[in-house]
Amino acid sequence: MFQFRQTILCGAVAMALISATGCAYMHVQSPLSTNFKKTDLGTKTGRASSYSLVWLVSWGDAGTKAAAKNGGIQFVECEDIETKIVLFGLYTRITTVAYGE
Repeated sequence: MFQFRQTILCGAVAMALISATGCAYMHVQSPLSTNFKKTDLGTKTGRASSYSLVWLVSWGDAGTKAAAKNGGIQFVECEDIETKIVLFGLYTRITTVAYGE
């Protein structure tokens, strides 16, 4: 009986930690630019992503050049990075978002 209770308690603590820290799911966007007072976003937006699956395979190009090309941008004014992680990284997507003209 004691072992059953201990197992249940460990499972409950693990679930609380997973949900409290964002390990089950995380989706955030952060700026790559640091000069916010002089940042002009421009009229065009381009996105480029790289992906990872089960920590074994990864593919894609999340570089600035790919994001600018996808948005038809010739002059990049500002960039953001968007990160999406599911279940401790079983699935990960990193996206560069470029703004410019």
